[in-house]
Amino acid sequence: MFWVLNLPLFFAKREVFQWLMSGQKTIDVRKGSPKSGDIAVFQSGPNVWRLKIVKTEVGLLSEILYLDNFKAVVPSALELGDVVSYLRQIYGVCDGVFTAYYVEPLLGSGKG
Repeated sequence: MFWVLNLPLFFAKREVFQWLMSGQKTIDVRKGSPKSGDIAVFQSGPNVWRLKIVKTEVGLLSEILYLDNFKAVVPSALELGDVVSYLRQIYGVCDGVFTAYYVEPLLGSGKG
């Protein structure tokens, strides 16, 4: 019997990867519909980090970013508008569907 695991792969900038590893970033926002799977695999260069996806929210940025969660998306942000600007730099636009992946550490190290 073969087991097929569905582990969505997300490429991350070094800064984002470090935030995820340190636990400062617990919400990862990506453009588009959600990928299926319970464990997200983040890759930055040769480095890989796995986190459990505990929740997803799908919608416009105005529907998934809030005053009480924006620092979990971009820990260096001082206000909600900073997160929108950060995402605009990555995606070029901030309209359309986005997915917020709420993540937490796996039991163990997250590596492997």
